[in-house]
Amino acid sequence: MRLRKRTVEVFSLSFLDCICCGFGAIILLLVLTEYGKPIQIEESRRNLQGQVLALTEQLNEIRGDSDLLNRELKGKLETLEHERMKLARLAGDLTHVQGEYSASKQEASVANIVEAELVSAYQTLSEEMQRLLAQPQKPKTARADVVGGIPIDSEYVIFIIDSSASMTTNHWDTAMQVLREILDIYPHLKGLQVMNDQGKLMMPRTRGQWLTDSPAQRDEILKYMKNWHAFSASSPVEGIEEAIRTYWSADKRVSLYVMGDEYTGDSYQTAIDAINALNKVGPNGQRMVRIHAIGFPAGANMTPFTSIRFSALMRMVCEQNGGTFVGITRESRS
Repeated sequence: MRLRKRTVEVFSLSFLDCICCGFGAIILLLVLTEYGKPIQIEESRRNLQGQVLALTEQLNEIRGDSDLLNRELKGKLETLEHERMKLARLAGDLTHVQGEYSASKQEASVANIVEAELVSAYQTLSEEMQRLLAQPQKPKTARADVVGGIPIDSEYVIFIIDSSASMTTNHWDTAMQVLREILDIYPHLKGLQVMNDQGKLMMPRTRGQWLTDSPAQRDEILKYMKNWHAFSASSPVEGIEEAIRTYWSADKRVSLYVMGDEYTGDSYQTAIDAINALNKVGPNGQRMVRIHAIGFPAGANMTPFTSIRFSALMRMVCEQNGGTFVGITRESRS
């Protein structure tokens, strides 16, 4: 009985030893299995960091190349714009030359026709006509109310001057000279006024009033003009409208002199309609005020497009409003 009991105890201990050994083997396997993973993770982390650094370097290189390409593109765009402006100026010069050539051909053709007609008429003159023709002729005098093709029958004159940078930079001395020459056409005026193309007066405190004409007043106007700076949108329409609204009167003969080198408005017809709506035709068949214009050429580094537009607009405005357009093609440089 005692031996049997001993055998059972030994068997139990052996079984427990086997179980413990089994658990120990399993734990050992788990330890051996997990032992390599931290090393692999560390290696993977180092590989990923290397890849991130390599990609960062590539990104910086791409950004550098992109900045370089953008600078090159900007330079090429500026060069292209410069060439376009140069091409536009050359096109304007070509148009001007072609216009002068066409005008010269037309004038020569007309002169030849007139000369031929005069010769033919002279051949058919009677002896009495030839005798009268040989007598000294009294020189014809120009009409007192027209100088250089410009009617000077007005007693009140308003100057509307483009005060934009293109004018003040390129043409201001010439504009002052033209202003003086126009004033010299009129020995004496009952009133005069000066405003810019936006309708802003050179002397703001005189709004609604006429400046009294005198040699001192004319000198003062030129003195003011020398340093006059006022905002301008390079469109004469606003100044013309302001002049007609503020200064027209049924008992006054008024002339406007518009001086400029650009028209930046959207439409010729819109501008002409706006002016004609104010400057109505009177019972005598004439407009309320005369509108004359002096056009200046395109300045340096400017495309002639807006200058041509000013000339085209003001030719039509002058034609419809009893005035004369004068285009300045050459300016004296001091």
